[in-house]
Amino acid sequence: MSKTLVVYLMAMPDTPALVEAAVEAGADMIELGFPFSDPLADGPVIRRAGERALAAGMRTRRCLEVLAATRERVDVPLIPMTYASIFDAYGWERLAADARAAGATSLIVPDLPADAHPELTRIHLAAPTSSDERLKLAADTTDGWLYLVTVTGTTGARAELSPTLAPLAARARAFTDRPLYAGFGISTPDHARAAAELVDGVVVGSAAVAAAEQGTKQLATLVASLKSVL
Repeated sequence: MSKTLVVYLMAMPDTPALVEAAVEAGADMIELGFPFSDPLADGPVIRRAGERALAAGMRTRRCLEVLAATRERVDVPLIPMTYASIFDAYGWERLAADARAAGATSLIVPDLPADAHPELTRIHLAAPTSSDERLKLAADTTDGWLYLVTVTGTTGARAELSPTLAPLAARARAFTDRPLYAGFGISTPDHARAAAELVDGVVVGSAAVAAAEQGTKQLATLVASLKSVL
């Protein structure tokens, strides 16, 4: 059975076309980054993309417009990913409702603990440093699948797949039958192939953002190479 490929892209005016190209090349799901001025989980590539997006005027309302335009082009799950401060500024219930209305399937808020704002339906993250108690809570309350962070630190391409993924995946499996998708540090087909032996899908962010900066053709080539090994 083919494993799931999740591709992260930053919300920009050209993102709907990029998402369409990624989906045509094999992406099964899209994370759509809403930029924030202090993105604690993001490595240099995504951080720079966020800075460019903010400089281009991509505030929350404009990001929602890009989400809606993207939904008109594709029917795969679309998951906005942003930080708690954006929800604080916009309004928690309001942003959740407006995102759903614009076509969001779920949400990811990487700096929000699983037990905070339980009314907000979202996908939870679990890290190698998560205690069994926190891991079980995240697994029990996540929306559909559990996002396994392969490393302790920020996103970004790395030379090899982190050795912490295997024990984290084994711990998570003990608590849930929900799909496990691994991200942070997965950027090449070799990474994706190795991760797919342990989990149900992979999330590719920095490498996809870097390819997207070169255009739809380069992004499609990367996505196809990743999907071919899953």
